[in-house]
Amino acid sequence: MTRPGPARPGTIGLWAIGASLCCFLATALLGPSAFQPAMDARFGEPPYSLDAHPSPYLVLALVVAGVAAGTAGLALCFLAVRRGWRVRAFPLVAAGLLAAVAFMFMPPVGSTDHLNYASYGRMAATGHDPYETRAVDLPKDPVAGAPEEWRSTPSVYGPIATGEQAVASWIGGGSVRLTVFVLSVFNVLAFAATALILYRTSRDEDRRLRTALLWTCNPLLLFHLISGAHNDVLAIAPMVAALTVFDTYATGGRWRMWGRALAAGVLTGVGGAIKMPAALAGGGPAWALLREGWKGRRWRALGGLAALAGGAAATAATAYALAGPHALDQVREASNMVSFATPWHLLDRMLGRGSQRDVIKTGSLILGIVLFLLLARGLPKDDPLAEHPGQVANRRMATAIVMAWLLAAPYVLPWYDGFGWALLALLPLSRIDWILLAHTAALSLAYLPARAPQRIGMPHDLSWLFTVVRPTVIPWTLLAVLAALAVQCLRPGRSPASAPRPRASAGSPG
Repeated sequence: MTRPGPARPGTIGLWAIGASLCCFLATALLGPSAFQPAMDARFGEPPYSLDAHPSPYLVLALVVAGVAAGTAGLALCFLAVRRGWRVRAFPLVAAGLLAAVAFMFMPPVGSTDHLNYASYGRMAATGHDPYETRAVDLPKDPVAGAPEEWRSTPSVYGPIATGEQAVASWIGGGSVRLTVFVLSVFNVLAFAATALILYRTSRDEDRRLRTALLWTCNPLLLFHLISGAHNDVLAIAPMVAALTVFDTYATGGRWRMWGRALAAGVLTGVGGAIKMPAALAGGGPAWALLREGWKGRRWRALGGLAALAGGAAATAATAYALAGPHALDQVREASNMVSFATPWHLLDRMLGRGSQRDVIKTGSLILGIVLFLLLARGLPKDDPLAEHPGQVANRRMATAIVMAWLLAAPYVLPWYDGFGWALLALLPLSRIDWILLAHTAALSLAYLPARAPQRIGMPHDLSWLFTVVRPTVIPWTLLAVLAALAVQCLRPGRSPASAPRPRASAGSPG
């Protein structure tokens, strides 16, 4: 029977996760608000919502309550799992996917990025170059001219993402609402594909429960990636697929192994051609191959490296070549940006905003290397369910590289953390889970919402959210998160990732 000690926080945690999802669903269902931009309305077209005109105070309270409940719920579940609590994973996976579908049928909330995606897709579908054309250049087009923000900015997204946006525009025609719905459908399919890969590649029920908590029914991810309709989820799916395909590299003959490395490289290239950070995960397979070469199997490792790098480079190069000469213009511009809620904003403000971006870029690179070394030490080095050592090295190093980027980058938004959650779900439980939870929660509270306060008519007595919380409180909070990571990874004695093997238990609710 389940011990009452771990069962109680686990059960409370699941109820808190459910309450969090209810808060987020209510925010989306209420209709246009400070968190939800209005879209053109055509009878019968999805997505659907009420037109309740909720006050900024109400939707703000709902989102804050959702973030707080979701964070507390996940923390309690992490604690209970560490103490031996278990529930069946499949019902949680099903609940998470049902929540994703519910969000899909309601308008996106939290930002206006989905209007930008629809605009870039419309440009591509009507023969304009979204990497050169701006929304302000097509003000009379009902879809291309729909964005509220970034109207003077061409697309920063990869060519495969642009292709997906063009397909959505082709289906949606002149309707912003229908185009956004199709984009949401693609997002949910990518989210479900990632959930399926994580679930099916888990080798026992404990690991399936972990993937359900960290990915499929994670309320913070469902809010940002699915309810927020952010296209990061499209890049995460091939990234996770690349790592799981490479997991079987060590089995079979040489040509079969090289074929798997090639497939992993192609999937890495696909992820990078949607959103570039996804390509960072390719460092995991590369590290595993270098490790194999160091142990003496040089020709096999060199062949695998050539297949991995060749597959990734050929896929990305082909995609960007087809996209045209301007596909990387905005990427170079974006590399100089610093978001308000990162610790780098404090330094940027101190140096004179925008005047010393090279200093910040160099500092973020150095910090990223330091964080990678810390994470390489702190992430689990052993996995009792791994088939071979290369599988552990593949997943662990990919996670270390991506997490180092997330924690060190000058420009990070809460939905970017989806990359980290998907990769952590491939590893055994560790204290790094708590670090990412704190990071995601802090960034979630920084962007309430991620829209210009003047445009949405945010009341003056809430201006402190934009003038104090986002640019000051959250950056200092994230500095504390970095300090906590360093302490955890440098603790002497037992590895920070180690934990007692949970007891098997039955009879838990769910």
